[in-house]
Amino acid sequence: MYYAYKYRLDPSDAHREALDRHRDICRQLYNHALYRLNEYQEEHGETPAMTTLRSELPDLKEWWDELNDVYSKVLQTVVERLFDNLRGLSKLKENGYGVGQLKWKPPREYRSFTYNQSGFKLDKKSGQTVLSLSKLGDIPIRLHRLIPEYTTLKQVTLKKDPTGEWFATFGVEIDREPPAKPAHPENAVGIDVGILKYAHDTDGTAVESLDLTDECERLEREQRKLSRKEHGSSNWEKQRRRVAECHTALKRKRRDFLHKLSNYYAREYDLVAVEDLNIKEMLESPSNSRNTVSASWRTFRSMLEYKCEREGTHFIAVEPEGTTKECASCGVSTDKPLWVRKHSCPACGFTADRDENAAWNILSRGLTDVGVGHSESTPVETALPTGTTPVPAQRVLEAGSTALSERVSASRAG
Repeated sequence: MYYAYKYRLDPSDAHREALDRHRDICRQLYNHALYRLNEYQEEHGETPAMTTLRSELPDLKEWWDELNDVYSKVLQTVVERLFDNLRGLSKLKENGYGVGQLKWKPPREYRSFTYNQSGFKLDKKSGQTVLSLSKLGDIPIRLHRLIPEYTTLKQVTLKKDPTGEWFATFGVEIDREPPAKPAHPENAVGIDVGILKYAHDTDGTAVESLDLTDECERLEREQRKLSRKEHGSSNWEKQRRRVAECHTALKRKRRDFLHKLSNYYAREYDLVAVEDLNIKEMLESPSNSRNTVSASWRTFRSMLEYKCEREGTHFIAVEPEGTTKECASCGVSTDKPLWVRKHSCPACGFTADRDENAAWNILSRGLTDVGVGHSESTPVETALPTGTTPVPAQRVLEAGSTALSERVSASRAG
């Protein structure tokens, strides 16, 4: 299994200048490789192999002196990056998307470069943790969490954010098997995601959506100020950074919330069932698409999936159609407009919160998909006597997600 660990760098002014120089050399090499690829296609009528372009690097160094200042493995990954982009473009064409061709990268669009396999290591010097990089030197790094001992460092990617900050992302390989969990899990949970309540699960916990109103209003104010600056001026550049900082604050707060919420479910349960939502189709809908984007359901599912794999938890994505309409007690479907927030079955009389009913259906489908036997008793008989407990999103942001942990501990004790 492969995972990524991201850390902030604390480069000096000299380091920043060197990092920017290496980044720009890699950008120019990327553009040159793209030129050579197009030239080869015109001459031979086919796309060259990646090894063909990589084999030209030694000859390039003879007349392109700047390439000698960059570690050789970094130059190779630039060519690999071009072919990765090319494969991504071909995949989109195969899926029916109308796409163009790869274009040359301007400075603002090429913000990272990668050391692969060698040329880097974490070290301690003068009581400070540094990232030692070949032909760049020792750069202080904020190692706010340790990389587990049972991992192997495979690569590190250095990236410059629009705010001007530099980050190092380590690609690591896990050298151990995930924790063993029951093949037929009884400790299972179904999760229904939404906008009013971000996550409503079958344990009776409803996690509120993250309130980013203040951050969004600040972003809009800074964007209006930017629109009044002369493009390219010194004041425009300062304001552009403020806007970038607002975007970054929004992104970090949202991802922090999603990381902690997904980590909680992956660690607390043996099986997690969620809806396999078609986000692309939902975004094409004229109604509520902005809130759908802000909810980041696809990101939450992706985080939940890999964290479940890491923890040995069974992860099931079920068919979402009908989970809201069907009665979790008897299975009868009832049409409900979006504004109706309570499920009331006309056939059996079962009533529950709309999202809670959907969560029970999701769990039932998840257990069926994995062939796990489960109780035939209805949610009326198995639901928690305390009902739904709302958890503010702000409490999820607190370290350890104590609000959720306490909720589950209390329910199991009961």
